[in-house]
Amino acid sequence: MNELLVIGHPEVMAERQRWLASLTQERRLSAKTVEAYERDTRQFLTFLTGHLAGPPRLADIRTLRPADLRGFLAQRRKHGAGARTLGRGLAGLRSFLRYLERNGLANAAGAQAVRSPKQPKSLPKSLTDREALKVVTSDAQLAEEPWIAARNAAVLTLLYGCGLRISEALALTPNDFAGASSSLRVNGKGSKTRLVPLIAAATDAVATYIRICPYSLAASAPLFRGARGATLQPAIIQREMQKLRAALGLPDSATPHALRHSFATHLLAGGGDLRTIQELLGHASLSTTQVYTGVDSARLLEIYDRAHPRA
Repeated sequence: MNELLVIGHPEVMAERQRWLASLTQERRLSAKTVEAYERDTRQFLTFLTGHLAGPPRLADIRTLRPADLRGFLAQRRKHGAGARTLGRGLAGLRSFLRYLERNGLANAAGAQAVRSPKQPKSLPKSLTDREALKVVTSDAQLAEEPWIAARNAAVLTLLYGCGLRISEALALTPNDFAGASSSLRVNGKGSKTRLVPLIAAATDAVATYIRICPYSLAASAPLFRGARGATLQPAIIQREMQKLRAALGLPDSATPHALRHSFATHLLAGGGDLRTIQELLGHASLSTTQVYTGVDSARLLEIYDRAHPRA
């Protein structure tokens, strides 16, 4: 990569070229990542050239202080760089300095001492109600074994119909569905227990799975089983969802977790209030739900079975 300006001593630039080459050849990073790291280190060396009043040498890189790196990040922020850009830039600099350190040419401790900028919480993309309904139907499942197709439909219906985390769904037992209860007791994060409405679609999907599952399901043992009878692992459901995405033409954002997010956003669209949805999701604070759903706390009311598309 040709430099338009002298931004570093030839010894620094030569090592930088070797490092960039190693990212592609040895670490097999994508071309876009390597391009971003090239740009980030170029900007940093340009900053150092002004900071030191001359192109930096390896000796200058070796004596970098956390304050130098913070100064660079402050300058980038001043010119409009956001937290994600700054975080990626710092990651590139750390990689370069670690490379130099492995070759006995620098010390990477200064970069490690600088805290990455706090990243904004990103929102998972929800599916449309039509997409979500497609995914959770038994007819949409791709497994050849009918009981496995029923199992997948039941798990996905619990994620969308009850807003469960995948770990919560896979921890359920037959006891949790005993009787004719209209609610489900869920053990969530931090050993916190919550009640969520158990809609008919979820009850029916689980009942179908239990009826045709070839394994004996002990009342207090995990309900959902893998193909050989062991406890079902999240990775299997994630792979099944990946297959469904391809078959149904859904975006990459259509994941098991996106079904939980869809549960929340569709309730809100139907008029559900944020405080109730906080309880249904098992969030400790209302602010978590606000970020998770991407809505304002002023949105109000309506009862669950009138708001959810599957009720």
